[in-house]
Order: sequence, then C-alpha cells, then structure tokens
Amino acid sequence: MIELLAPAGDLEKLKFALHYGADAVYIGGQNFSLRANAKNFSLEDIEKGVLFAHERGKKVYVTVNIILHNEDEKGLEEYLWNLSRIGVDAVIVSDIYIINLIHDLKIPLEIHLSTQASVLNPLAAKFYQSLGVKRIVLAREATEEDIRNIKKETGLDLECFIHGAMCTSISGRCVLSNVLTNRDANRGGCAQICRWNFEVEGKPNYQMTSKDLNMIPYIEKMIQCGVNSLKVEGRMRGIYYIATVIVTYRRLMDQIKKKTLTKEDTIYSLQILNRCANRESTPQFFQKLPSEEEQYFQGREEISNQDFLGLVLDYDKKEKIVTLEQRNYFKVGDVVEFFGPNLETFSMQIHTITNEQKKNVLEANHPNEIIKMKVEKPLEKYDMMRLKVIDKANIL
Repeated sequence: MIELLAPAGDLEKLKFALHYGADAVYIGGQNFSLRANAKNFSLEDIEKGVLFAHERGKKVYVTVNIILHNEDEKGLEEYLWNLSRIGVDAVIVSDIYIINLIHDLKIPLEIHLSTQASVLNPLAAKFYQSLGVKRIVLAREATEEDIRNIKKETGLDLECFIHGAMCTSISGRCVLSNVLTNRDANRGGCAQICRWNFEVEGKPNYQMTSKDLNMIPYIEKMIQCGVNSLKVEGRMRGIYYIATVIVTYRRLMDQIKKKTLTKEDTIYSLQILNRCANRESTPQFFQKLPSEEEQYFQGREEISNQDFLGLVLDYDKKEKIVTLEQRNYFKVGDVVEFFGPNLETFSMQIHTITNEQKKNVLEANHPNEIIKMKVEKPLEKYDMMRLKVIDKANIL
C-alpha cells in the first residue's frame, strides 16, 4: 500500500488529517524539531496522538531532525526513550550522531532519514542504509530519474514530498536566516529570508522564493517509481488546508488504484488545491529543472483564503438541519458546497440561517458562532462547508 503522509502541528490537526484520509502523520515534539514556531506536541499529547492513530490502524512519526549543537544534547536520551515507550512508529532524523545514539543505546525506534540530509543519489542512500536507516525522505529536489535510481540500487523505503512549501536552497543547506537574523534554520528558527523583499541593481521588491510544490499531475508516475510514502508539507497550516489537501490526494490515489482516474478529475483536483493555498504551485523538480516560471521574483501576492465557511458539528437527519461552527462570513443566497472524507461533494444555495439566539438572520458574520441551516443531504460531524468557486461540470 502506498502511504499518504500528512503534517500535524497539534493534536486537533492530527485528528483531522487522519479523519480525512491520511495513513500516517508526522509531528514535532517541543524539543529537537525543526518547526520552532509551531505549537508542537508535549509528550502527553504525543501519547494521545499515538493512541488515537493506532486505534485506527494508522501511524505517527516524530521529527527529531535538529542539527545538534553542544547545548542541544541535554535531555535527548531521555526524550528518545520516552518516544520508544509511547510507541511512535518511527523518528525522522538528520544528524548522524542521533542515528548512532539510538543504535548504541539499543533504543527500539525505527529511523527515517530527514529531507534535511539532502539525499539525491544512490551512494548517499547506501551510506545511510549502512547506518540502519529504514526509510529515506528524499530531498525536495529529487527528479524522477533520481528516485528510480535510488530505489533500484537500494530497495529502501522512499518518502517524497508531493505538496507544500519549497526551500529556495537545496533542502537543509540554507544559512541565510543564520547570517541575517541569527535564527538557525537547522535548529528550527528559519526566518524565511527567501520571502523578503530586496533591492537589486536599484530595483525594489526583488524576491527569490519558490512557488509551492504540487505533484497532482505526476502522482501515478511517482508510485511507478517505487515511492512508498507521499508526503504533504505544512505542520503550521490550519485544519481546512490539511483536510482539503489530504482528501484530494486520498481520492486521487484511490482512483489511480481502481484505474478510474480521468483528466477531468486531475484538473478539478489541481483547481481545488490551487484555491485552498495562498501561493501558486507547480511540480518543480520532478520532470525538469525549475525555470523562472517556478519562482517568484517580483510581484507576489499571498492573500489569506476565506473559502472555509463552517465546520459541521451535528446533523439532524429527521429535520435535515445542520449545526455549524462559522469560520468565515457567508449570507443567505450564497452558493456553497460541503465536502468530507465519506461525502460526495455537493453544492447548494443557502436559504435560511438561524443564529444562536434561534433568530433567522441574513448573514453569518460572527466568528465561531454556532448556526443552523437546512441541508437536504445528510452530513457527518467534521465535514466542512466552503464557498463554491469551481464547477466540476464545466472543467473540460
């Protein structure tokens, strides 16, 4: 089975990722992880997350991918033993010292190599294989040929990014943040210098950031290359983004398996994913070296997405009334659509809105207000309502 691997920045996001179709999640603890600005997991939350996942036959991987300085070693051994006790399915590591430490102490943890190690060739993969690494998260810059060669010559489990932010530098090799802000990118403090505006040759607003990664057109080829785990980036993203991206890739992978994927499905998936993010996306390195078309240099807009309108809390099948937690503004007359992991996406026009005071209103304009609406088709808890902006019937 090909694994769909989702990010989770906290316990709520972990639950949504698994609910919406991920086979596994990767998370970071409050130490030794490369997302210092994320909420991250306490040991207690990791234990809760592992229990939640294992009850559903799913997996949890924990990032321990910091590049250690002397002062970072404090508490590491105890932390690794705690992860083993909790029963995490693997740790994602980049520092060779941590790999050796796990083996020397005979800590029963499966080791996956982080993308921070920038593996792009079979020789590097074989080196880490000799250290007991069971899976390699390839550098984001891996091409189709790279993936095929590494798989052929090592037989290792391979994990590849399919969606989310890119690094302007080779994965794990950027020091701009260190130099300009004294925030160490390889210790979780990246200030994302590549997204700053610079003045070059007297011209303002020069940027050097990559567009996001989006591998929708090449998922089937990636599977044919021998990729075992398809990985989505975004531990700091919200539940709407995670739910949308994961359910889209889940359905695409299921259609590939059943041999029912159509051109219409692929185009629709691309449009949905381009809509839920605030940056443009592209396949990047898989088929060719990126050009200026895959980068931002001048004129980049990152508009916050307002499509996520409500989260389903309950549905009364007899009365056909949905109870929603409002997330963004909507009003009577709007055309919306509902989607969920067990739901065939459908659209409808809003005719009535009832607020918490049981009064009919024309608009929902109070964040997180609990409202009720008439919806003819049955819904489940944690389905979502969004603004309808794409008509699948008119894709082709």
